[in-house]
Amino acid sequence: MTTYDDRASLADLTSTVERVRQSVESVIEGKPEVVRLALTVLLAEGHLLIEDVPGVGKTMLAKTLAKSIDCSVQRIQFTPDLLPSDITGVSIYDQQRREFEFKPGAIFAQIVIGDEINRASPKTQSALLESMEERQVTIDGTTYTLPSPFMVVATQNPVEMEGTYPLPEAQRDRFMARVSVGYPSPEAELKMLDVHGGISPLDDLTSVAHSHEIVKLIEAVREVYVAEPVRRYVVDLVSATRTHPDLRLGASPRATLHLLRAVKASAALAGRDYVLPDDVQALAAPVLAHRLLPTAQAQLNRRTAEQVVGEILQRTPVPAAHARGEMPPGAGIRGF
Repeated sequence: MTTYDDRASLADLTSTVERVRQSVESVIEGKPEVVRLALTVLLAEGHLLIEDVPGVGKTMLAKTLAKSIDCSVQRIQFTPDLLPSDITGVSIYDQQRREFEFKPGAIFAQIVIGDEINRASPKTQSALLESMEERQVTIDGTTYTLPSPFMVVATQNPVEMEGTYPLPEAQRDRFMARVSVGYPSPEAELKMLDVHGGISPLDDLTSVAHSHEIVKLIEAVREVYVAEPVRRYVVDLVSATRTHPDLRLGASPRATLHLLRAVKASAALAGRDYVLPDDVQALAAPVLAHRLLPTAQAQLNRRTAEQVVGEILQRTPVPAAHARGEMPPGAGIRGF
């Protein structure tokens, strides 16, 4: 594994992302847009919520992303009897040493896979709130810092299915983006049968990147340039969700920050060191829709949050080309 120092070029670092992408797509057939969003969230220091019906590869996507990176991984199977201490850890009294010893829970990993997160009670789900927002865990008055990079990749079944609990608004707001895997195309499904019909696709998968390389990439993404008109465009889109007549709950200021970080990562993945309004438009629905609550009337009319975001995108003025403050490649940070 190649080791990068502080002087490594961003071109070298971004090649790491390409290796990870190819690794994930070797298992997740025919879903390049889903894989790209997962990598975008990783580089933006966010958390990913994967929502879909059982059997379409939600957990496989999370496991493949985790195995493609040489880092610590923990999987939590959420069930109704799961306790908060199973996630965060617990202090146990050592009779020989006559003192309490902290036993870390599953959250103490760089990539945490939360399988079927909405099958646990809201009390257990709330154990993730501090770790996802502040990247730390407080137990018995002592605060423990989580490793870096840190990403929660959670899967959930639709709330209409039996044995599920709706995610609380505060929990959904911690996730940077939500994605639906969807059914594969017939061609991709046929290829899946040929390649994965006999063995698990994860058996031969090896890590193609180290965690410290991902940390370097995250640091590089932070330096991506966002012009003032584009930042205002982000704020205008989020503000519009708070006054839309079909929504009883709009996006939070945290959503504004998440959208900004996500578009910076998306620009980097596209080989640019500056953000375009196109980046914002492409990520508005994945970043904002799962945080929005339609009104009862909108639900009766079968209006989805994604449709509302699409309408807001159409109505919100896009920054003019001369006002975007676009920068030629290399003018902001080097290497893209």
